[in-house]
Amino acid sequence: MSNVAQAFPVTTAAAEAAAPMTAQHLYMSLSQGAGDEDTRQSARASLEDYLDQARGLPDDLPADIGDMAAWITARSEAVGAEYHAYLQSRRAGAPRRYFTSKAHALYFIRAAAPTKLADGSWLFGLLARWDDPDFRPLIQTYLEELGDGVAEKNHVVLYKKLLAAHGCDQWHDLPDDHYTQGAIQLALGYDAERFLPEIIGYNLGYEQLPLHLLITAYELNELGIDPYYFTLHITVDNGGTGHAFKAVQGLEQLLPRCGDAAAFMRRVRDGYRLNELGACTTSMIAEFDLQTELVRILAAKSVVGKNMHSDYCRVGGRSINDWLAEPEQIPAMLTALESAGWIKRGEPAENSRFWKLIQSERAEMFGVFSDYEQQVLSDWIATAPAAAAANPAAAPRVLSHRAKHRALDALGLHHSPRPQGGGVRGVFRHHLQTEDSANDAGFGNALRELEQRLANLGSKQAAMTLLQSHMTPAAHHSALGLMATRMFCRLID
Repeated sequence: MSNVAQAFPVTTAAAEAAAPMTAQHLYMSLSQGAGDEDTRQSARASLEDYLDQARGLPDDLPADIGDMAAWITARSEAVGAEYHAYLQSRRAGAPRRYFTSKAHALYFIRAAAPTKLADGSWLFGLLARWDDPDFRPLIQTYLEELGDGVAEKNHVVLYKKLLAAHGCDQWHDLPDDHYTQGAIQLALGYDAERFLPEIIGYNLGYEQLPLHLLITAYELNELGIDPYYFTLHITVDNGGTGHAFKAVQGLEQLLPRCGDAAAFMRRVRDGYRLNELGACTTSMIAEFDLQTELVRILAAKSVVGKNMHSDYCRVGGRSINDWLAEPEQIPAMLTALESAGWIKRGEPAENSRFWKLIQSERAEMFGVFSDYEQQVLSDWIATAPAAAAANPAAAPRVLSHRAKHRALDALGLHHSPRPQGGGVRGVFRHHLQTEDSANDAGFGNALRELEQRLANLGSKQAAMTLLQSHMTPAAHHSALGLMATRMFCRLID
């Protein structure tokens, strides 16, 4: 068994002369794979820069590793007590704490996309140590983030489906700080040889069960949005047997092998503090403003729309093309539409003529706005200007996600049940109906090619290395990646 101190050196050399990237550039580069040498050097420089920022932040990790288990238990109990108090306040009539409307909730889902679509990626590089039992808790965590190769449990597949279901899958224009956490996760995952202590520390922080996850799941369900991606994390991150427990277990097993334990733990703390950088769940939720988001959407549409309207389309004495020529005029255009009676604020959107241009039997603007954009517009119309900061409990009541499914069941329109338990089915021949396998006729050939290549390899080590190449953060959620993950899970046991 090789020594961790040799395989993963405790002392990091400064990144070569490469310059750090913006978070968005780094994220976009690494989301396609590890990239070329220049990309890897820039990713390393960026990660060193993030670590420099993190070192100045406080942390709550216990000084003695022997206190870690009690620390997790205390944190879990505190979060549970706070959530209990939240539920009591809601039962007593308090408004939602996070989301003022469905548009607000969808804004968060879109804003969090870069982080959620990199879920688990910080652990990818540890797959190379699949035959080392001390790495097993961390590797198991990565495999569970991948759903053990089952599409219905793969975290990235689930989030992609959530985004698509609500028209939130156009998110690449987000502010740079929304990419920070995803960029950190990807950079760690592709440079595990250099950053093992930071990976362990980051994992310790990320896999703790936070209060905001519980509240988010509760309020999404209230607003009719499937909370399964979030409730799944509530169960798998538990401190008793879940990822939080495995995070401590991994540290406890690897620390005795690290050489200089004090230096190793300093870097573990730096990795833990990386969780505090960039936008987070609560900051994304807090930054939402309904009118600001509507103006952003219309400004993006104006790039094309400013030349698409006839001269007969006029509001406030000006053509729509004229209004859209300068994005800064959009707030005034909305005021003009309201003054002209095209929009009736404070009433259901269906009462406004402008809405009927988007949603009606002969909607002239059908298809112009995504589901998410329509939700923002609908909620903005329904909100009276004077009530913009009103009690969120006053928002129109909608059926919760679970209530909608109960109603469908009562009508005999049964939805597809989620898989029960964690069993992995048909490891070598279970062709998943994912977006790749359903639409790509070549998937069967690719699968057969992978099976043939595995059969021709002369060792288990070679087979595991080949499978890992399909389990990268860029590929694990594809049909072939899911298949490779199931094979990996079978062979690792």
